[in-house]
Amino acid sequence: MAELVDVDSPDDPRLADYRDLRDVELRKSIEAAEGLFLAEGAKVVRRAVEAGFTPRSFLMAPRWLAGLADVLEASDAPCYVVSEALAEQVTGFHVHRGALASLARRPLPSLESVLMAARSVLVLEDIVDHTNVGAIFRCAAGLGFDAVLLAPRCADPLYRRSIKVAMGTVFSVPWTRLPDWYDALPTLESLGFTTVALTLAPDSVDIESAVAGLDKVALVLGSEGHGLSTHWEQAASRRAIIPMSAGVDSLNVAAATAVACYVTARR
Repeated sequence: MAELVDVDSPDDPRLADYRDLRDVELRKSIEAAEGLFLAEGAKVVRRAVEAGFTPRSFLMAPRWLAGLADVLEASDAPCYVVSEALAEQVTGFHVHRGALASLARRPLPSLESVLMAARSVLVLEDIVDHTNVGAIFRCAAGLGFDAVLLAPRCADPLYRRSIKVAMGTVFSVPWTRLPDWYDALPTLESLGFTTVALTLAPDSVDIESAVAGLDKVALVLGSEGHGLSTHWEQAASRRAIIPMSAGVDSLNVAAATAVACYVTARR
């Protein structure tokens, strides 16, 4: 059972994993160096532990202990019990969901293992906003996609904000990073996937036509600003568009993902 440890100082060194959570660049550096990630909120903490991630520690206000009693019962990690005011001092924001956990990262799986039984996957190129990445994972989980593949420069799905927006679905949807950006799409084609790029290219067809009748599909989505790189756009075997009303050319990448996943899942 987790040891409950009352902490009354924001400078306590045992709280190091939870400091300065609003500083994105600092957190990225700390979490990479320490091999950890943070889960926020009782539901997300529970999902992380149930997915098999090993807790390093927990940080909770007293009123959240009962709701996670079974999670704490099954863990040997310490649980630091703090006031809500002290939690805000340490983290830099109001922890309105009351519970945080620091968990150990696992090595990323191979591309082959992630795709072994997959028929529908999302492929993300340089999507750098953590909120968008989390929303895309939630789309993948909710609309029946089997995996998410990320180019090397994509935002981290295990960053706290990504996990929170995804409602913990980053723990249930298989994912990994692509080992080779340049040949990523030809590699997927060689594994039997038809790559369909979401793009405003002149030869794009509507998404429903692009995915009709396909067996294994990889939907390819680009960054929030300029979209897909020219290389990936041209490397995809098909280019698709979501038809829009006059005067609007596209949707936010997370919204576009939801529409494209819905259509593709019903192909």
